[in-house]
Amino acid sequence: MCIPWQRYADDHTRTVDTMTAVLLFAAFLFGAEFTVPGAGRPDTAGPTIALGLLSCGTLLRWQRTRPGAVVAVTTGGAAAAIALGHLITPLLLGPLMLALYRLTVRAGRRSSRRHYCAALAVIVPTALLADPVAHHPWPMKTISPAVWLLFPVVTGNLVRLQRAYVDAVQARAEYAEQGREEEAHRRVVEERVRIARELHDVVAHHLTLANAQAGTAAHLARTHPDRAHGILDDLAGTTSSALRELKATVNLLRRADEGDAPLAPSPGLAQLAELTRTCAGAGLDVRVATEGTARPLTPGVDLTAYRIVQEALTNVTRHAGARTARVRLCFDHDRLTITVTDDGTAQTAGTAGTGEPAGPVPIEDGRGFGLIGLRERAESVGGALRAGHRPEGGFRVTARLPLYPDTPAPSERTP
Repeated sequence: MCIPWQRYADDHTRTVDTMTAVLLFAAFLFGAEFTVPGAGRPDTAGPTIALGLLSCGTLLRWQRTRPGAVVAVTTGGAAAAIALGHLITPLLLGPLMLALYRLTVRAGRRSSRRHYCAALAVIVPTALLADPVAHHPWPMKTISPAVWLLFPVVTGNLVRLQRAYVDAVQARAEYAEQGREEEAHRRVVEERVRIARELHDVVAHHLTLANAQAGTAAHLARTHPDRAHGILDDLAGTTSSALRELKATVNLLRRADEGDAPLAPSPGLAQLAELTRTCAGAGLDVRVATEGTARPLTPGVDLTAYRIVQEALTNVTRHAGARTARVRLCFDHDRLTITVTDDGTAQTAGTAGTGEPAGPVPIEDGRGFGLIGLRERAESVGGALRAGHRPEGGFRVTARLPLYPDTPAPSERTP
């Protein structure tokens, strides 16, 4: 299997640096042999080899850890070779060019610019003043080193910018992945809360009514056996309805990936008549009054309104000891106000036995999760809910829901 060069270079930096130093040393010696026609070749083999070894050995040892110091040493080596009479070529400047490249990639544009100008300030005057070979043309002493030393600076900046871009892309990808995970976790939590709220509403309502109907049937079985049969029929309908809603809610989890599953309509205010009949079977007389002109509701608000009424009546049956409950639906221009009151006498622990009416109580002080769930449902569609004892006795739940919410709650999906 062929290993890409970049990966090999990253995994074998010492081997790559050694090979590069050897090749640059050979190129340095080879470049020292070049000269212009008519100019003599300087007899300085020993000093030239020493300068090559110094420059390439410094590269091998510190090019990745101390690039600034390596630039200074290779600049001195190139200037000394020029002072010996060697022609300025890219082969002779090879160690300095690699040192400038390493510095640019590591230290950035500003540092590379300073070292580039410093190297030219040493090499160009040396070539103009100390070169013993008078036949070397002046462009090769000025323009040539400026161009050749600019090449590694430009290349190093491009490589550095490319690496910075890749790092930024990877950082954005990691951030986006983290954001997707957090969003997925948030959606899972919200879905769990929603399903828990649905299960609570279904179980609490139907089991409360079933318990009340069973108690009524047991009492009537001893005194009015003929009326007990009707209550038992209502009890069977209540339990059957509870099983259907529980099955539908559980199937939401089992068939979450089946987009073509058949859907049943969500509960809404249209089912209030059936709800009041069920409560009547449990001994609670529910009277519904509508004020204003009834208008169609969005699915989210319709479901929320129904669940609020359902849970409020469940709490009346369970806690209030009331015989009568009133549901008032008031349609305003842009708001639906739901008020559920009862004539019960039950009080919270903090007011029982005092003989004084209880004032409004916070939602969080309600028993269990019923009132908390009511508040969450109202807030999920941009509404608000308040609950508390009435001064004249009983309990009141008031919910204000927008007719056109900005963030409607998801409708209930049942197969």
